[in-house]
Amino acid sequence: MKKLLFVLIALFSLSQTQAQKGNGTASIQGFITDLETQDTLPFVNVLLYQNGIQVKGAASNMDGQYKISALKVGVYSLEINFLGYQKQRVDSILVKEAKTTILNIKLKSAAMELQSYEVAAEAIELYDMDISSANMIRSSAVYSVSDKSYGLTRRMPPLPQNTESYNKIKDNQYQKVSRNPLSTFSIDVDRASYTNIRRFINDGTLPPKDAVRIEEMINYFSYDYPQPTSEHPFSITSEYTSCPWNREHKLVHIGIQGKQIQLDESQANNLVFLIDVSGSMSSMNKLGLLKKGMNLLVDNLRAKDKVAIVVYAGAAGLVLPSTSGKNKDEIKDVFMNLEAGGSTAGGAGIELAYKVAKEQFIKNGNNRVILATDGDFNVGISSEEGLVELIEEKRGDGIFLSVLGFGSGNLKDSKMEQLADKGNGNYNYIDNILEAKKVLVTEMGGTLITIAKDVKVQAEFNPMHVQSYRLIGYVNRHLEDEDFNDDLKDAGELGAGHTVTALYEIVPVGVEEKQRKVDSLKYQNIDAEKFFNGYPDEVMTIKFRYKKPDGDKSILITQVVNDNKVPFSQASTNCQFAASVASFGMVLRNSEFKGNSTYTSVARIARSARGEDNEGYRAEFIRLVEMAELL
Repeated sequence: MKKLLFVLIALFSLSQTQAQKGNGTASIQGFITDLETQDTLPFVNVLLYQNGIQVKGAASNMDGQYKISALKVGVYSLEINFLGYQKQRVDSILVKEAKTTILNIKLKSAAMELQSYEVAAEAIELYDMDISSANMIRSSAVYSVSDKSYGLTRRMPPLPQNTESYNKIKDNQYQKVSRNPLSTFSIDVDRASYTNIRRFINDGTLPPKDAVRIEEMINYFSYDYPQPTSEHPFSITSEYTSCPWNREHKLVHIGIQGKQIQLDESQANNLVFLIDVSGSMSSMNKLGLLKKGMNLLVDNLRAKDKVAIVVYAGAAGLVLPSTSGKNKDEIKDVFMNLEAGGSTAGGAGIELAYKVAKEQFIKNGNNRVILATDGDFNVGISSEEGLVELIEEKRGDGIFLSVLGFGSGNLKDSKMEQLADKGNGNYNYIDNILEAKKVLVTEMGGTLITIAKDVKVQAEFNPMHVQSYRLIGYVNRHLEDEDFNDDLKDAGELGAGHTVTALYEIVPVGVEEKQRKVDSLKYQNIDAEKFFNGYPDEVMTIKFRYKKPDGDKSILITQVVNDNKVPFSQASTNCQFAASVASFGMVLRNSEFKGNSTYTSVARIARSARGEDNEGYRAEFIRLVEMAELL
């Protein structure tokens, strides 16, 4: 006992000497479970101390997993607190450089009899991960705690390798108006990127650069745009103001507000739930969360709605034929009996779901497939290109698609985003039960009811005012200028009550540009003052095209944006908050265009523009910014 104690003291001294060598690349992580039931515990507070001072903290995710990153070499203590459970403390945790120490915790219920405990001189084997190579290697931990006292697992299997995938994103560059006077893109009502970013930050790490799609971050939030009053299903709002991250530049803010539709008054729904029950969906934050979310949606179905459930793993099958929404218990029973296991034949599931939807098609109704998955397809048609081709083939039947992403570790964001894009639909990532309620209940109309399809935007810039411009986000929504008038070209859908926001950063005429230059053109010079004399205050003209949900011919709307000399401080709270979210996205991406953006400036703008925030989403955004700054 004394010999071990001497070794511990010696190692402690050595670790303190080496602490200065650490470069903040180590981490501590593990799972937190109930000692009696073995259930994982989400949202448990984990506090990290060094020399009696709290230095970091984290909370366990829906899988009960916690992670504290960017640690220097040293000896730490963990304190674990959770309502209804006894507080636990683990001391003398040695953290090595560029290693991940795995520490699983089992909590005792507060209702259990408290037992005395003592620190035992017993070495517990842990697994460390070499961060540089991501290979799991076994080593011995140099802290001492009894299994009885803390419920620590003696041998822990290595954590699964992260195989999440995201499409490469390269920020839009500035375009010279003299060479590219038009900018054309499809709207995007997906919100998955924001909730996925939230998941990363809540788990104690910053998201990968390519997981940050700024337009989806902006469009996660609702804005106070006016309801449409004309024959069109959406209203259009625009502003022109100064740019908060570059004082010499300007900002154009474009807002679209979809018409609100009361669910009681909406058309009948023909819904086919396509549920991934493969082995990769077995965790609680996947199939477990999916079941809870689907039950919330079922509670809001009407008798005239129809629901069918298709599942797929190694093969696809129909587990609930089309059933009236009045039979809620029957539908819920099927969901609750789903179990995960096997490989993932996503292509076969999609084929069957669309077949069922087509057989039960409701004329003048809302016909939709709802795909719930982590996107990890590995049997049959599984490539992104093959699945996209399959979805493109099916969308011609008048059936829309909603994609719900779940889980972490193997999330195939790239596939799910493309499926929703090509399937006349939307993509949301569900990271907790409150998000499931937001998507499937609170915003059910926007998720399930399409009010306009193939919505395109085309901006023409006035060279008297605009030297160059840059569309913020919408990188994978770019369209060729000729696509705007082509009714065969697919574009995004707008749901009932949805808002869509887009921002352009403008370099005004007379401001020195830092981008690469070309020689002046010989044949393109015109008498600008004479040519544009009729449009002295017009900065740009924005045109919109859309089709009715069952239409084939597009409808045109045009709006002019004028320079009303409005400083950013006097812009609407809609514009200011959207700008703060865009600025946050650029900081997370470490974009070359972030200008003076910092976490501090993002939070300051967001606080001043928080406005009415009944659901607390904007307050949560501010908290995420503050958390990100600490990571």
